Amino acid sequence: MADRVYPSSKPATNGTTAATANTTNGAFPATKAQLYGATRPAYRPQPHNRRRQHSRSCCCSCCIWLTFFLLLLILLVAIAGAIVYVLYRPHRPTFSVSNLKVSYLNVTSSSTINSKFDLNITAKNPNKKLGYIYDTITVSLLSNDIDIGDSTIPAFEQGKKDTTLLKADITNTGKTLDSGSVSTLKTDLKSKSGFPLKIEMDTKVKAKMGGFKTPKVGIRVTCDGITATVPTGKTAATASTSASKCKVDIRIKIWKWTF
Repeated sequence: MADRVYPSSKPATNGTTAATANTTNGAFPATKAQLYGATRPAYRPQPHNRRRQHSRSCCCSCCIWLTFFLLLLILLVAIAGAIVYVLYRPHRPTFSVSNLKVSYLNVTSSSTINSKFDLNITAKNPNKKLGYIYDTITVSLLSNDIDIGDSTIPAFEQGKKDTTLLKADITNTGKTLDSGSVSTLKTDLKSKSGFPLKIEMDTKVKAKMGGFKTPKVGIRVTCDGITATVPTGKTAATASTSASKCKVDIRIKIWKWTF
């Protein structure tokens, strides 16, 4: 009879062996968290993020310096303007209508207008320390905003405390008017109290202070309060200018807009 051996010498299964080995070595099976951490890639900052941050920083710096430069430029211009005003006390030139004569004005049956006016304008420079240099002046004569004549006055230079008489022959030959303008103008010409007139003059002018000249600035001179009648014979009719007033407006053009 064979002898029995206890415990049995039959080899243990793989699972039993591994469990026994782990228990013997004092180690336990890895948890899910440990397995996830072992397979998770390590975080490495991307280099392009640093470049993006650097470009943003440069952009902000450029904006700050540009704003600072613009503010400094505005401040310097304001200081220069204040110095010029204190030293020279500049005033706008003044204009007045000296005389306006109507040689003829008629509207034909074909809705065209023929006219001729003789205009005298007085321009005064009230400044003691600066003069004015004018470009060619364009002159428009209007009645109820209807253009009835145009002309030009040559460029000229006006000295300190100077008065200049400007003359213009205003004409209009064969200009076609729309039906509404023809009706309005015919009604005004028949009025016993006369028809209203307005003068508009546009030009560019720069100031001269010693050897220094400013950039050109656009101006518009508007003279209203004028009434006239159509001459009955060959003698020109003199318009009433006693109530006329002229104002000077600075006109600044930015691209397509004029202010």
